[in-house]
Amino acid sequence: MTARRPTGADVALAIQEWLSRRAAIGPRSRRARRFAAFGAGSAICFPPVALYGEAAIHIGEGVLIGPYVSLSAGMAPNQELISDEIVSIGDRCLIGRNSSIVGHLSITIGSDVYFGPNVYVTDQNHGVDDLGLPIGRQTQPEVPVVIGAGSWLGTNSVVLPGVTIGRHVAVGAGSVVTSDLPDRAVAAGAPARVIRIAGSGDDGATGEGWPNRS
Repeated sequence: MTARRPTGADVALAIQEWLSRRAAIGPRSRRARRFAAFGAGSAICFPPVALYGEAAIHIGEGVLIGPYVSLSAGMAPNQELISDEIVSIGDRCLIGRNSSIVGHLSITIGSDVYFGPNVYVTDQNHGVDDLGLPIGRQTQPEVPVVIGAGSWLGTNSVVLPGVTIGRHVAVGAGSVVTSDLPDRAVAAGAPARVIRIAGSGDDGATGEGWPNRS
């Protein structure tokens, strides 16, 4: 059987895959040295969309940050930062593709947190009170954000300034989290509301904290 010659699409895909592997940021790469911490076994996939303020970004071990992710401390490259730990990502986290983590004061993500695609987390928002100034040029004070260990944020969810999400919390796809969520909450909606507390015995929950689907 005659071997099929690779098509232009085959070649382009092979080049893209090779570039993606070679251009990923890992602990031993030169770019990783810019970070305050970049743990063993972690990687930022190629390409990132926006990546700056690395001196105030801490990444734990075994973290995978997907492609097209924006990860920033401060509002612009080369900005003087207010502290050396603005964004902190714990161990074994997964940040889905097209997500954005935009920190100005403090965003803390615990270990084993998973993001679906297109998740947005920020600790600063625009103001609206000055009617003589475009909203895009108004700011409000930054308020820290905390996402507890073992939590999961569904596709297209948004976490706004001042929110503390507890441990082992599930946030449904498309939710907008505007207020604190307690440990083991299952929440959804815009604004997000607690549907139930996992492991409480409601809706057939098991002691492991999730519905029994056996």
